[in-house]
Amino acid sequence: MPAVSIDGENWEIESSQILAKLGYEPISRGDLKAVQGAWQGVLHRADNPLHFLSSFARVGDKSTSLVRRSVRNFLRSFVALYMLTLINLAKRTRKAVDPDNFGDQFLVWEKALDTSSGRFIDGESPGIRDFLLFGVVQCHASIPTPPLKALQHDVRLTDMRQWIGRMQERFRGCSHLYSGRYFEPSLPQPTPADAFQRVIFYLGFTAMCGLFPLTLPLVFVLMRKVPR
Repeated sequence: MPAVSIDGENWEIESSQILAKLGYEPISRGDLKAVQGAWQGVLHRADNPLHFLSSFARVGDKSTSLVRRSVRNFLRSFVALYMLTLINLAKRTRKAVDPDNFGDQFLVWEKALDTSSGRFIDGESPGIRDFLLFGVVQCHASIPTPPLKALQHDVRLTDMRQWIGRMQERFRGCSHLYSGRYFEPSLPQPTPADAFQRVIFYLGFTAMCGLFPLTLPLVFVLMRKVPR
């Protein structure tokens, strides 16, 4: 989740608003809704809680300081607890039903690419729509969900796969690029945390669960602070 304060202004946590403040053409409400529609299936990230936690544990931290790395990995366990609670709460309250075909949610972007004047959705250079949609792709790829298979194999999404390849080239070297394992050009997965740091993460998660009377209310307080 991004959080940015530019030149001492109020903090922004919405990617679309942050990118607009950085000078990119603002995204329309309809296009933003279409990007949000591409999240269908994201709730499957937590179908296997153990796999969900192990994926968080592998992320690690890039700091050269052992102490700083360890502290951050210990505290990262709260993020995992927050997301696990959020996803399971959404499953119970929204009672979302899977579509017949997860590829359908990307057809609007397949059409946008077909009619684009350049190599990206927003033209010759990526714009807000490209960045937001590519973030959705990374979400589906970091902990594989059913939409990932649709992106890989749906015969209707040829332009989407080529676009993902171009975006991967654009972000080659990014420390959290997960789609490179599933799309061409093939790129290595992010470097995982070492065994010691994973142990630190699990110790943190155990502590967060042990402090449930404090951590669970904090989770709900933080949920209420997020506009969407």
